[in-house]
Parts: sequence; structure tokens; C-alpha cells
Amino acid sequence: MSDAPTPESVALALQESLSLLVRRLRQVRVPGSLSQPESQALAKLVREEPMTSADLARAENISAQSMGAIVAALESQQLVERHRDPGDGRRMLLVPTAAGRRRAEDKRTARGEQIARALTSDFSDDDLARLLQAAPLLERLARTLS
Repeated sequence: MSDAPTPESVALALQESLSLLVRRLRQVRVPGSLSQPESQALAKLVREEPMTSADLARAENISAQSMGAIVAALESQQLVERHRDPGDGRRMLLVPTAAGRRRAEDKRTARGEQIARALTSDFSDDDLARLLQAAPLLERLARTLS
């Protein structure tokens, strides 16, 4: 019998630990915080602009109607703008504004600071090295899932 971990045991352990981590990171609030769906949509646009509202809805796995309300909220706060698609004038592309980029960066910075504080408080140098080594594997896993 082998003591090697199985894909199933690793999957369960990762699901439990990463679910807790993601829940805690989502609780990070910054001044002028957006709702979770607004924050996720803005972050996606900052990473992968430009996109149509329909493309963004598909990427976030929500209905086009729900995304319409999210986009309207982001537009009302001047965090995204609509621009005509140069390749197809009938389509409107969503692009984050400079204010939208700053808001997304503020959220990323707040989350990073929260993680750094936790790592400083209770993790050895060996722990930090292992977490750093695991990061590319977690990213690869995430890309494989999408």
C-alpha cells in the first residue's frame, strides 16, 4: 500500500482550506467598498479588458440581466465606461476608468496587506518558503479548472 496522497484526498484538503481563505479575503473592506459582484466584475475588467457585458456575464457565470445591473452600478460610480468596438460598431465594450483601476488596486492592496500581516504573525521561514513554492501550483490548478 502506498502512502502517496490521492488526487481525491488532495482535492478535499484544498477545497476546505482554500474555501476558508477565500471567505476571509472577501471580508476585507476598503473605504467606498463595492458589493462582491461589483468588485469581481471590476477586477475581471481590469485584468482582461475590454469585454462586452455579455462576455463579462459569461466569465462571471451570472445572467446577462444581473450583469446589466452590476455594470450600471459601476458606471454610475464612474468606474467603467462603454466604448464602441472598433471592429464591430454595434457592440459596446466595457473599459475600466482610471478611478476603477485605482479602486481595484486598493482592494488588491488591502487583501495583500491582510495576508502579509497573517504571514508575519504565525509562520516560520520554512512555512513561508513552502507557501511560496505552492503558489505557482495553485495558480496552475486554477487555470486548469477554468
